[in-house]
Amino acid sequence: MDLLFSNITIITMQASQPVLHHAYLGVTSSKICYLSTEAPLEPAKRTIDGKNRLLMPGLINTHSHLPMTILRGYADNCNLQDWLFKHIFPAEAKLNRQAIGIGASLGVAEMLRTGTTSVSDMYFYIPEIAKVTLSSGIKANICNGLTSFDSLSFDFQKNSSYLESLEVLRDYHLADHGRIKLDASIHAEYTSHISAWKAVVDFAGEYNLNMQIHLSETELEHQNCIAKHGKTPAELFYECGALDIRATLAHCVWVSDEDIDLLVEKDATAAHNPVSNLKLASGIARVTEMQKRGLNVSLGTDGVSSNNSLDMFEEVKMCSLLQKSITRDASALPAPEALKIATVNGAFAQGRENETGRLAVDFDADIIMLDLSVPNLNPCHQEIDTIVYSASGKDVIMTMVMGKILYENGIYYTLDLEKIYYELENQVLPLLR
Repeated sequence: MDLLFSNITIITMQASQPVLHHAYLGVTSSKICYLSTEAPLEPAKRTIDGKNRLLMPGLINTHSHLPMTILRGYADNCNLQDWLFKHIFPAEAKLNRQAIGIGASLGVAEMLRTGTTSVSDMYFYIPEIAKVTLSSGIKANICNGLTSFDSLSFDFQKNSSYLESLEVLRDYHLADHGRIKLDASIHAEYTSHISAWKAVVDFAGEYNLNMQIHLSETELEHQNCIAKHGKTPAELFYECGALDIRATLAHCVWVSDEDIDLLVEKDATAAHNPVSNLKLASGIARVTEMQKRGLNVSLGTDGVSSNNSLDMFEEVKMCSLLQKSITRDASALPAPEALKIATVNGAFAQGRENETGRLAVDFDADIIMLDLSVPNLNPCHQEIDTIVYSASGKDVIMTMVMGKILYENGIYYTLDLEKIYYELENQVLPLLR
């Protein structure tokens, strides 16, 4: 046994034993090899005393734009349309491939520091993002959301999304035992057209890729689509086959009941982004109704420029509180369900449900450890409730992915934070000035 956590509190996310006290968890290579309230007979190379500590599955961020750390605070206090077209798209046009890698590195550093072990990311220059995520040790489903505003001149094989995806497919897809995955992606209904969607669907089918799409994020987007096509974005993507493969639909703020039923039929996932949706005044997704109808709901931060944080603990709490508020039911979306959205449900969205999202023997050791001795986590009457409503990413003191400790007590083992800060200041920010 390589590592043993002893006499520790464990949130397993297993229905049969959600919380274990004074427990033991062992790791060998990349896997969890032991989990019990009884001490193992096998010795370990390293033992960590679990006094005043808590283990839980790493959080899974199913919608982000990692390099947008570069634009943290760049265009605040705007609605989505103005934010995107007047500020973000022009700023992104100034960024080069090197800048994307630096921004992605900063994003991964923030995720590891705050307890995220797996991320679904959509951006451009994705070979740089794949390189960063591979070297950093985090799990990642990476895609370049296809955009095309001219259907007449559209050529999929000349589109940057396709060309970059081929590069990632060749050099990074399924690297390190599947830790890095390429997903196919359509940016959104309002930034592309049907011929582009069909090309992406064919590409995904050819290589057996998952799909990522922005869906019905704002009322304007949703209503304009109906006015233009006589159908909702969900109906259009359903008809073109974009939901026939495992699809993660980011936002889903304005989907109708009928849209939800279509997504359920296709085993799709709605990636809820509560903080970003609130900041951009896009609305509040009806998570309770989605779950009632049987839709898998996961959680994401969106990009830092529209959040402005990658702390998934903030998202978990906000996810629960918003549903209580809009339903006027304090029992809506209780803490265990909110945490399931950020772990188990996220694993399903990524196609990783048999490897992560729970702490169980033979699952990957994607584990975070929190310090329970801090004031904001005391007293602790119910562990899961305390974590959801009182914890923050700052309480994370260790992040492990596939058995490798990537962050521990302020130390990064795979990232050079000072180098990232230097490159950000001297090579990236001048591009925006």
